[in-house]
Amino acid sequence: MESKDYIKDISDIKEMMTRSSRFISLSGLSGILAGVYALIGAGVAYWLVINSGREYLILNGRVFQLVMLDLILVAVLSILTAIFLTNRKAKKNGEKVWDSSSRRLVFNFLIPLVAGGLYILIILNQQKYGQSGALMLIFYGLALVNASKYSIGDIRYLGYIEIGLGLICAIYPGYGFWLWVVGFGIMHIIYGTMMYFKYERK
Repeated sequence: MESKDYIKDISDIKEMMTRSSRFISLSGLSGILAGVYALIGAGVAYWLVINSGREYLILNGRVFQLVMLDLILVAVLSILTAIFLTNRKAKKNGEKVWDSSSRRLVFNFLIPLVAGGLYILIILNQQKYGQSGALMLIFYGLALVNASKYSIGDIRYLGYIEIGLGLICAIYPGYGFWLWVVGFGIMHIIYGTMMYFKYERK
């Protein structure tokens, strides 16, 4: 009987240590909605380019500015949705949203993401925009892998897929738009659905 109690105590201690070192209140539903936002944003961008009478973007053109605004709106909506749903899930589980674990998660996620974003802006300013889609996928994937140490470990698998899609995009830049749709849209929906059913649905 005492042996079983010891095993249970060890299991409880291990769970407490895991919870204290990892932020596990990320919402799978926010991943699904981020994917939906990305698909809608991609549809809007596609419509803007097609109706401009060109098959490509001119960096100093009006359509390019609208597409950039479209991407920013997708990113902002995704972030706000993630904050709202993660905060709701954390409160439901009786957890703090902003603690040492979540700070480590955000910090390690932002390092590759900010570095990649700045690099993309630099090459866009140099009118070298053929690899921008590939770089978005690769740096986003690296950010997920880097942050996975401080959250649900399954995130790293999404990161690996994003990196792989980014490398394929670098080889076949002509398919950059569709690979972007797969990476930021479809994969987010698939990943978010898996996480929802694995961790959230009772």
